[in-house]
Amino acid sequence: MRETARRVFLATLIVIAMVAAVLALWKIRILIALLFLAFIVTAAMRPGVEALRRRGIPRAVGILAHYAALLGAFALLLWLVVPRALTQVRNAIGSGSGFDEATAESTGLQHDLLVGVQRRLEDLPSGTELVDPALEIGVKGFEVAIGIFFVLASAAYWIFERDRAVDLVASLLPRPRRKIVRDTWTLIDLKLGAYVRGQLILIVLVGVVLSLIFWAIGLPYWILIGAFAGIVEIIPVIGPLAAGALAVGAGLTMSWQVALGAGLAVLVVRLLEDYLVIPRVLGEAVGLSPLVVLFSITAVALIFGEFAVLLAIPIAAVVSTLVDVVVRGKDPAEEDVPTVIFSAQDAE
Repeated sequence: MRETARRVFLATLIVIAMVAAVLALWKIRILIALLFLAFIVTAAMRPGVEALRRRGIPRAVGILAHYAALLGAFALLLWLVVPRALTQVRNAIGSGSGFDEATAESTGLQHDLLVGVQRRLEDLPSGTELVDPALEIGVKGFEVAIGIFFVLASAAYWIFERDRAVDLVASLLPRPRRKIVRDTWTLIDLKLGAYVRGQLILIVLVGVVLSLIFWAIGLPYWILIGAFAGIVEIIPVIGPLAAGALAVGAGLTMSWQVALGAGLAVLVVRLLEDYLVIPRVLGEAVGLSPLVVLFSITAVALIFGEFAVLLAIPIAAVVSTLVDVVVRGKDPAEEDVPTVIFSAQDAE
């Protein structure tokens, strides 16, 4: 009886400890999501940092060079897009009586849209009413800035600490399993890095191509919608559908022909992307079915919040790799990962 009671007591303690650990992880799930995002950023830029290091450039300088390039690309995007976008918005809504005239002269769907915009502009708060919203926006902006700094700082530290972390985990396992753990970790890194770099290429490609097509067919707000279509490429399945719906809706304010042209443009670009670009750029970097993708997006959004939808595919890729190695018994050293900008050797 004593032995049974002791076992029940130990089992109860283990269950309580597990529940407490799960609750603690649930409380810091946002922090975990940001940390995982940092690991993804590290996987994407590690090959570049290592390639620079082999040329005599220290890792710290290589990391700063990557961050400077990222900041430069963002500034270039703002310089190219924002002035033209502001011009399109001003032309669309006009100012003062110009807007009223446009509203009065328009008919149908365009009339309804303009009236809706005008009413919302009139309902905007003013004076002291803007203090609380402005303060709230400032707080949210500060939180976003802290989150970005945390991700970039963690990614930089992980560049230096990853190998030691892998060695520590491997040292806790029997010797025959240590190589499998290291190879699995490397395979996950390669998959995440290839996926992120490929997605960046697709964002730029889709945004530029669709913007030019929208401009050619006379779609209003063409640069805004084209940039939106490129950015939402990071959200699988849902992103392209949202971009297509927005393009068609904007086209309907002009004519059904423009709307049809915009919808066909999004469809054709998407088909070319699926059958020509993605197989050559990403290949089988993650190898997930559309059903798994949809399930991953929904599950991640419910657990971590809508912002974490960006992490759905990387999380599913990690889980899929672990299932292949642990359950299906695949050798991670024999798995192929497509080369996207950098080769697999650069990541080692």
